[in-house]
Amino acid sequence: MRLLHTADWHLGKVLKGVDRTPEIAAALADHLRIVREEKIDLVVVAGDLFDRPRVSAEAEAAAFEFFLGLRELGVPALVISGNHDSRPRLEALAPLLELAGAHVRGELRVRGEGGAVRRDWGEAALLPFLSERRAVKAAQLLEADEGSWQHGYSETVGRLIANLTGGFGPGRINLLVAHLTLAGANLKLGGGEFSFYVGNSYAVDPAYLPTSATYVALGHIHRQQKVTDAPVAWYSGSLVQLDFGEGEDAERGVLVVELEPDRPPVVHPLNPGWGKPLRTFRLDPEQLDRRLPEVEDWPGYAKLVLSGPPNSALRERLYQDNPHLLEVRFETEAPDPLAEAAAKVETLSWPEAYERYLREVRGLEEMDALLAAFRELYEEGHASA
Repeated sequence: MRLLHTADWHLGKVLKGVDRTPEIAAALADHLRIVREEKIDLVVVAGDLFDRPRVSAEAEAAAFEFFLGLRELGVPALVISGNHDSRPRLEALAPLLELAGAHVRGELRVRGEGGAVRRDWGEAALLPFLSERRAVKAAQLLEADEGSWQHGYSETVGRLIANLTGGFGPGRINLLVAHLTLAGANLKLGGGEFSFYVGNSYAVDPAYLPTSATYVALGHIHRQQKVTDAPVAWYSGSLVQLDFGEGEDAERGVLVVELEPDRPPVVHPLNPGWGKPLRTFRLDPEQLDRRLPEVEDWPGYAKLVLSGPPNSALRERLYQDNPHLLEVRFETEAPDPLAEAAAKVETLSWPEAYERYLREVRGLEEMDALLAAFRELYEEGHASA
């Protein structure tokens, strides 16, 4: 069987006021060419179809056109939700997309209740993204006593994986499709991965991936990469470069995977270079006139960081002369205590940052109740709970 592994479309993404949906839609149209030319038998979409719970009609239309294109080619799909997707909306759309041959899982289901699907080639276990709070609820499905949940996030997800893959056996193709952070993955954030959801508290131990899986198709990390050998597990990466930052040089695209029962998969990374490239230019003021043509000739979107104090007149002139310049930022040479503090906070998870605020600014010592309430509210807002 030949599989196309794709993820992290982020339809509806807006970068500094620029809607990236047309670029992503063009990449999805090219997916159909790959499906046809590579004689793909199954498409797997490992989450984050959309950039946020509510997107434009154009963003939704691009997704529907893709699945309708698959139907015309006679190729089925397996789809799970990511942390950016609206789980209830994907569940509501599931019957409609089923008509196009796409099996969609927005909400978590355990084995025997739709979490694992059987096909003539074998079985697929489907694990949508789980926030920590929803992981607790999911774990309760596996517990006789709902009050006995005492496991950490990684262990809980591991137990769910064990439940979903419990029917994997020899002589068939066994797939695990999941949207999560695997410990040891090369993160280098930039492009929409919420730091809250890729930190240590959300990292899942690779040891929980079953060796009975023929292939593990992962979504969530935008850098295309292989993360484990036994079983073979890959992140396909995002389709286009979604944001400025450390991910500017990341491999991204899709994966064509050749699968046979009881044999290691053969993975072919495809990196067609979809979408406009993003680049950050860092210049000193005295370099500006000499190197500005590099910025002007850049074929994609640019971000310019200039050393020195802010200059609003220069910023406005640069914007007017360079429509593809999406951000101009000035950095002073002298250390900025506020900037340094902000940089330190960016390395923390949101609960850690809030805990630091309560301790260092509010002077609180007893904060468990506030932290618990903050975590729940944050997950409600950012995991479409």
